[in-house]
Amino acid sequence: MMRTVFAISIFGTTLSCLAQDSLTFSGQASLVGSYGPENALEYFFGARYLPEVQYEVKIDSTKLFTVLGSANLSATSFFHPFTADVTDGSIDPYRVWARYSTNRYEIRVGLQKIDFGSATLLRPMQWFNQIDPRDPLQLTNGVYGALARYYFKNNANIWLWALYGNDEARGLDALPSDPDRPEFGGRVQLPVPRGEIALSYHNRTVDTKSFGLMDAAATSTENRIGLDGKWDVTIGLWFEVSHAHNSADLGLLSDQTLINIGADYTIGIGNGLNVVAEHLLSAADDQPLAFNDTRHITAATANYPIGFTNTLSTVAYYDWSSENATFFLNFQHQFRRLTGYLMAYYNPSTQTGVQRNDLVQTSSGPGIRAMLVYNH
Repeated sequence: MMRTVFAISIFGTTLSCLAQDSLTFSGQASLVGSYGPENALEYFFGARYLPEVQYEVKIDSTKLFTVLGSANLSATSFFHPFTADVTDGSIDPYRVWARYSTNRYEIRVGLQKIDFGSATLLRPMQWFNQIDPRDPLQLTNGVYGALARYYFKNNANIWLWALYGNDEARGLDALPSDPDRPEFGGRVQLPVPRGEIALSYHNRTVDTKSFGLMDAAATSTENRIGLDGKWDVTIGLWFEVSHAHNSADLGLLSDQTLINIGADYTIGIGNGLNVVAEHLLSAADDQPLAFNDTRHITAATANYPIGFTNTLSTVAYYDWSSENATFFLNFQHQFRRLTGYLMAYYNPSTQTGVQRNDLVQTSSGPGIRAMLVYNH
């Protein structure tokens, strides 16, 4: 994969001799600190820098070749003052891809973000990323692969993708992928009156050995299908459905069904209070669509702009099975060159149904968090 990106970048450099090109450098630096009194290491401090280099070659008025590289430089420390601490640091690729695009289609190869679907909080079709609604920066790891998209004149579009070398569980995955087996799939999205509807499919081999579910030689092929739609009818309405079936007998992990319905509306109070609500039904079964082991989760968010520089927002989850609640409150202030966030939260010890995110630190119990972000 990396050799492919490198070869395309060399091709792009050659094209620059014949076409208009540009090179830009940007980045995002963030500092975050938090305090969670119910944790053994109650203090947390983290720093992150995401530098990004983008090279573009404008071949003509409709054709563009782009190479982008971005790294994730991070350092974290959990500590109890003067007695114990756990520190870590890493330098990892964040985005590394090359893209050829026209006004009708694009082809992108490399480490990239792939995101689609209609839901915003509890996302059955968050198949390839880890975006957490509570994260103001919306950070997520990418996936290695190739993505092609074609856009029709009526706003219909077709996606095709092939992935390889990805071993992380993503979104609400029950099991991670086998990195040594390719994944592939596609999506068709169509306009309908006052909205859109889409059908998606993905095939992958899941890694069962690391969970000790099967003997070392066994594998399981997972076929996943998703259907989602969204409409604007005074209020916004949407649904997402995802069903994954494994070829091997994995017990309650053989079949996973996720059904989401949601709505949003902006209430005419002051500067406008936007409210989003979603409900998720999840089922894990040993046979397709049995719905023997079900779980219900409700989520809601509200966002209110306080003038031009301040915003107040909140996110809440409630798991009806465990009766656990998650709450997050965020006050955002835009300085001249910096963005500041002051956050308060409560997380239960287990957060079933909430997306995993390796890039966002969460701790159980109540806590407060402050963050400063600089974009250049």
